[in-house]
Amino acid sequence: MGRNILSVVIPAYNEEDGVAECIERVLSVEPELRKVGLDGLELIVVDDGSKDKTAEIIKGYVDRGVVLIQHKVNRNYGGALKTGFHHASGDFLAFMDADGTYPPEYYPKMFQALMEQKADMVVGSRMAGIESQMPLTRRIGNTLFAGLISLIGNTRITDSASGQRIVRREALERLYPLPDGLNFTPVMSTRALHEDIKMIEVPIKYEEREGESKLSVVRDGLRFLFTILGTAAAYNPVRLLAGLSLVAIILAVLAIIPWVMAYTGGVQDRVDYAPWIFLAMTFVVGAVNLFSIGIAFNYVVSLFYRRPIRQGVFGRPIFNSPLEFKFGRVGASLLVVSAILFLVSLFIEPRPAWMPLVLSAMFAITGVQMGTTWMLIKTLNTLAQRDLKLEHDLGTSGALESNAIVFRRDARRTSNEINKALV
Repeated sequence: MGRNILSVVIPAYNEEDGVAECIERVLSVEPELRKVGLDGLELIVVDDGSKDKTAEIIKGYVDRGVVLIQHKVNRNYGGALKTGFHHASGDFLAFMDADGTYPPEYYPKMFQALMEQKADMVVGSRMAGIESQMPLTRRIGNTLFAGLISLIGNTRITDSASGQRIVRREALERLYPLPDGLNFTPVMSTRALHEDIKMIEVPIKYEEREGESKLSVVRDGLRFLFTILGTAAAYNPVRLLAGLSLVAIILAVLAIIPWVMAYTGGVQDRVDYAPWIFLAMTFVVGAVNLFSIGIAFNYVVSLFYRRPIRQGVFGRPIFNSPLEFKFGRVGASLLVVSAILFLVSLFIEPRPAWMPLVLSAMFAITGVQMGTTWMLIKTLNTLAQRDLKLEHDLGTSGALESNAIVFRRDARRTSNEINKALV
């Protein structure tokens, strides 16, 4: 059972230079935490297999109520946080780094904002206007990642990777699975937006760390990027794949420009421009594949999470019905066009004409792709509707009872009458 206290988890790996000051600062905010409605503070420091004097320094604070947990081997940033969460007893879980960069003095203000706005998680934003000592390269990276997550999740955030947060215990399980590495925080932010967890930000002051940073701008930056995209794709694949499809369409248009310019310029022999035609067609086929597969993935994801399936393109209906339900007719139409172009190519000199043949092949491939995707979507949609129909028709959801007046014979009364008659 949880308690109305704030459990602060600090992962520490070779932080002998700053861990003592960090602990002192966290312990000093307990009186302010009580003023904003908490019953107390629990501080858990996870020594993640340090090779220096970090653990010995932390042991000096055990008598003051600090909990020390030691990993025999290093489990990385996220792994240490999850160990701390496992041993925490508070209703509210918080974490921060041990290097002196994050200000624990902001925890009372963050908790107060959490309660007043009835949020599930509050993030201490280093990018929201307060003076920050963050290096320029990391500031640029954080801005880009926050922008990417805001675009994917359709909610604006300013700091996706902040290591100072408070989250309600009951909301934490909805954020799993979370990685063990330094990408723990951006994945948490991405999942929060897709799990309908109310996440708010409170500006905090960020300071220079004590000792050398363990963050690699290039290696960890790429890891952040791929895990953000991967996590988002697990919730709404079509948003990511439709974006790639749009890029492919743009490239197709750019690829066809040289041929169009040659045609409008009166160039008779356009054989040298044939590779551009093939490239443009390849991009078109790729765009259709990406978009159709993305929509099919969305139905799979919706079936798994038992959530409403995205309707139309980017959530908007097309002509009063989802666009994907028209894939069957569009695919059949493309196959007809393909057959016509094939026949035309047989009667154009020189025979067979290569341009109609290539276009015929492109339309045929695209038509088959859209037709099979339509069949897959129809099947997945039937499976997704199955449980909803059962809940409705069998009355488990209460929908039928609320819309109908039921006249039913009292079974107990009938039974008593029968017993009396027998006597």
